[in-house]
Amino acid sequence: MKIGSKSVAVIFSLLLMACGGKEEKKKEGFSVDRAKTTTEKPVEATPAVSATPPSERIELDNKGVGPIKSIALDAEIDQAMAKKGEEIYGQMCLACHRVDKKFIGPAPSGVLERRSPEWIMNMILNPEVMVKEDPLAKELLGEFNGAPMANQGLTEEQARAVLEYFRTL
Repeated sequence: MKIGSKSVAVIFSLLLMACGGKEEKKKEGFSVDRAKTTTEKPVEATPAVSATPPSERIELDNKGVGPIKSIALDAEIDQAMAKKGEEIYGQMCLACHRVDKKFIGPAPSGVLERRSPEWIMNMILNPEVMVKEDPLAKELLGEFNGAPMANQGLTEEQARAVLEYFRTL
């Protein structure tokens, strides 16, 4: 029985030691616990942000920034010019633009339903200035991850041929 009573005494002692004796140690130094205060800012009227991405937005009044101020398109498509424009597009533009889908840049399919011919020509001829000064071009730059359109050094005649090709898409 001596072993049983010793065992009970040891277990009881262990239980007492496990339950008590915890002390919090104070950290040295100075600290202040503050409740976080919140200040409500007045609700300001924010301009309505368009849910339509810039590449899909219709802006036919914007002529852009550049040398083209006005352009008249014939009712019928000049097939020879469009063919030349398709060749130029294949050589200079296809690296970044796919005809029917977004790629590095926007798809040209249906672009004349969304942009004025002057805006398109100015974007082709003058992309650096357009991105700096034209609000829509700036938004497109943001939509396409800051990938600016490269100036391919096209002449007005070549740009006009590309525009004619866009009319066939």
